[in-house]
Amino acid sequence: MDFIDVDCNGKRCIIVLLIFLNSRLSPCSVCSYLSSAFKSPPLTLFMFLLYTHHSLLDPPLPGCRRARMSEENKEWAILSPQEFTQLQKYIDYSSKKVQDVLQEFYGDGTSSPHLTEESIDFKGFESFLKAYLDTDDISPDLCKRLFMSFQAAPNVDVQGNETDGSKEMGRVSLNDVSCYFSLLEGGTAEDKLAFTFKLYDKDSNGLLDSSEVDRIITQMMRVAEYLDWDITELKPMLEEMMRQVDYDGNGTVSYEEWLKGGLTTVPLLVLLGMEVNIKDDGQHLWRLKHFNRPVYCNVCEALLFGVRKQGLCCTFCKFTVHERCARKAPNNCISTYAKSRKDASGQAHIWVRGGCEANKCDKCQKKIKSFQSLTGQRCVWCHTKVHDECVSVIHPQCDGGVLREHILPPSSIYPVILERQNSQKNLIAASEEATQSFSSAEGQALRVAPVSDTHPLLVFVNPKSGGKQGERVLRKFQYLLNPRQVYNLIKGGPSPGLNFFWDVQDYRILVCGGDGTVGWILDAIDKANLPQRPPVAVLPLGTGNDLARCLRWGGGYDGENLVKVLKDIEKSSILLMDRWNIEVIPENPEEKGDPVPYEIINNYFSIGVDASIAHRFHVMREKYPEKFNSRMKNKLWYFEFATSETVFSTCKKLKEYVTIECCGSPLDLSSVSLEGIAVINIPSMHGGSNLWGETRKPLGEPRNASSQNLPEAITDPEALKSCTQDLSDKRLEVVGLEGAIEMGQIYTGLKSARKRLAKCSELTIRTTKPLPMQIDGEPWMQPPCTIKITHKNQAPMLLAPPPRSSSFFSK
Repeated sequence: MDFIDVDCNGKRCIIVLLIFLNSRLSPCSVCSYLSSAFKSPPLTLFMFLLYTHHSLLDPPLPGCRRARMSEENKEWAILSPQEFTQLQKYIDYSSKKVQDVLQEFYGDGTSSPHLTEESIDFKGFESFLKAYLDTDDISPDLCKRLFMSFQAAPNVDVQGNETDGSKEMGRVSLNDVSCYFSLLEGGTAEDKLAFTFKLYDKDSNGLLDSSEVDRIITQMMRVAEYLDWDITELKPMLEEMMRQVDYDGNGTVSYEEWLKGGLTTVPLLVLLGMEVNIKDDGQHLWRLKHFNRPVYCNVCEALLFGVRKQGLCCTFCKFTVHERCARKAPNNCISTYAKSRKDASGQAHIWVRGGCEANKCDKCQKKIKSFQSLTGQRCVWCHTKVHDECVSVIHPQCDGGVLREHILPPSSIYPVILERQNSQKNLIAASEEATQSFSSAEGQALRVAPVSDTHPLLVFVNPKSGGKQGERVLRKFQYLLNPRQVYNLIKGGPSPGLNFFWDVQDYRILVCGGDGTVGWILDAIDKANLPQRPPVAVLPLGTGNDLARCLRWGGGYDGENLVKVLKDIEKSSILLMDRWNIEVIPENPEEKGDPVPYEIINNYFSIGVDASIAHRFHVMREKYPEKFNSRMKNKLWYFEFATSETVFSTCKKLKEYVTIECCGSPLDLSSVSLEGIAVINIPSMHGGSNLWGETRKPLGEPRNASSQNLPEAITDPEALKSCTQDLSDKRLEVVGLEGAIEMGQIYTGLKSARKRLAKCSELTIRTTKPLPMQIDGEPWMQPPCTIKITHKNQAPMLLAPPPRSSSFFSK
C-alpha cells in the first residue's frame, strides 16, 4: 500500500484519510497499516476512529457479513410499539412483582442454575419472563427481541467472529432486566427509586459508583423511549441530576443522595408514575402531554418546541411547563377544601393564564385571539374563559358555572374543627368520625356541606376499563370536578368515596367502567349500609356494556365531551332495577370446580352453549390479552368460538341434564330442543341483543303498565307472547337457546329474540353433569349442583334522557 508522505503530521493524516475513504479495505488491514505507519499512538487511535466513523456512515456492500449482522441486530434488539403495548398488557394482567421473581434466582430457587455472576442466559431470561408475567403463552419472538434488547453489542465467539444472534444469544445482566421491569410496575416513585438502588448495591454498603448509576439511568431512558417520550429534554436533566446527587464529588452516590435527587427531578417522577395523592399544599400533579397546537409555558412563557410539543401539564389545574421549568413552577395549584372559616364562607375564582385560544370570552363574547404568548385566563372551578382585561370586571365569587349542579367547590369541604367552632350541635364520637369522614394531608377530618339545590357527583373510575380510556376519563374528571369527588378504583376500591359522602344529602354516583365495575359498586353500596341509597349512572367503558345500553347511556364511550355527559346526568330520571341473589349448592362438596364469580345477578345468568362460548372466550383472553383490544375484535372472536362450537356440540341435549322449577312448579322442557338456557333481568345481553324480544301491546294499553298484579310465575306459551320486560317488576325472564349457530348470529346482531320459556319471581335449577355457566358475562365450569335464584332488592339507577331516535324505553 503506497501513501503520500508529508512532513506535517496533520497534512499526512488528512491525505491518508482521503485514500481510505475511497478504498474498500477491511478494518483489520487498516489497523495493521496504521500501527506500522504511525508511531504515535494518539495519531493511530485518531485515524482508526475516523475510519471507523466513516465505515459506519458508508452503507456496507450488499450481502457482506457486516450488512447482515447490522440488519439482524437492528431487527432483533428493538421492540416494536405493538410489542411494547403487548408487554404492558401482560404486566397489567399479572399480579407478580419483580422482587417475587428474583427469589427464584437466588439461593435454592428453581431458576438459580441459569444465574452466573449476576447474568442469565436466554433460558434463564425466558424463565424470568414467564414467572413475572405469570403465563406460559409468551410469543417466542417477543421473548427473543426483549432478550436481545438487553445486549449492548453483537455476540462474538472465542475467535472474535460475530455469531448469529438468533441462535447464540449470550447472557444479559439480571440487574438490568429487573430494573427495567420494576420501572414499568405500579407503585410510588420513592419505592421504585429505592428498589433500583438496592438492586445494584449488592454489598449493601449504601453506595453506588457512577457506572452503576449510569446503568440505572440507561434503563430509565429505554422505558421513556418506549413510552413515547421525547427524551431530548429528559436526558440532559437526568445527567444534571447525576452531577447534583454526587454532592461530595467522590464518584459515589449514597442511598440518601439518590432518593433526594430522584424525588426532586419532576420529569423523572412523572416517568416513574407518580401516585395521585392530593396534598393540598399547592404542589402540582404533573403528567407528560403531547400538544397538537401551539402551547406556551406558564413559567417562562416561551413556546413548547419540538414536533410533538411535549411538556408537563398539571392534571388538576392545567398549569403547563417545559420539563426543564418544572422545578421553577410556583406551588399555586388548587386547594380542594377550605382551610379556614373565611375560605368556607364562599368560593373565589382561581385563574390560570393560557389555554384559551380560539374560544369566545364568556364576558364580552368576543374571540380570544392568540398573540404568540399566553392568551386569556380560565377559572379552574367554573371553567370560565375570558380576556386578560375582562378578569377585572368578573364577579370575584365563583358559582361553579355550567357544572354547578355536580361540583363540590373547596368552600363546601371543611375540617370538622371549623364545624365545632361554629356550632356544638350534631357532634359525633371521634371513632365515628374516623369511619365517616375523609382526612386532609394534615390528618384533619373533613366534612361535606354541598351548595343548596345541587346534587354533588361521586365518580368512580376503573382505569383498566376500555384500554387507555379509563385513565383519560379519570384525569378529565379530576379537572372538571373537585379531585376529592373522583376515585380511582384500583387504589382502595369504592369504600373511601362512599365513606367521604356518607352523610351527604341528594348526591349521585357515576360509575366509569364495564358491567362488572357497576356490579362491584352496587355490591359495595349494599355492604356500606348508607343512610340513603344514591342513584347510579354509568359511563360505559367495557366491552358489552349491556346495563348501560338499557339505561340509555350507550354501548361504549368514544371520547365525547364529558361536560355533555354531566348535563345528561342532570336531566336524568331515577329507575328502580331488580337485583337477584344466586346460591350455588354443589351436589358433591368434595368435587372441585371453578369458583362462582358472583353471588348477585344484575344482568343475566346462563347455562349451556352460551356460557361455553363465553368460557372459551374468557380463557383465550386471559392467555392472549393483546388479541382482544377492541369491541369489533371481541365480536369476531365470539363468532369464531360459536362456529367451532357447532362441531363439538358440548351442550347437546341439555334438557336431559337440567330441570327447572318456577316458584315451585316444574317447567316442561320436553317439547323444546335446547343447548342453552338464559335467565335475564335486563333487555340486553352480549352487547345489545334482546333475547326476550319486543312485545306488541294491544292498542291503547300503555307500554309500562303496572306489574303489581302479575302472577308469580307465567309458563303458558300464549300468555308469554304478551309479556314485556320491566327492570322493576321483580320478575325474571327465562329463554331457551337452540344451538351455537344461533348464538353466533345473536352475538353478531343477525338475530335477537329466542324461545320464551317462563317469567317468574323465583327459580330453582338442578344439573346432573358438569356444565359451563356464566353470571353477568363471567363464565365458569360448574359440577352437578342446585341453583336457587331469589329477589334481593331494587337499586335506584339513573336513566339517561331519551335520544331523538326511538328506543326500547321511548316507544
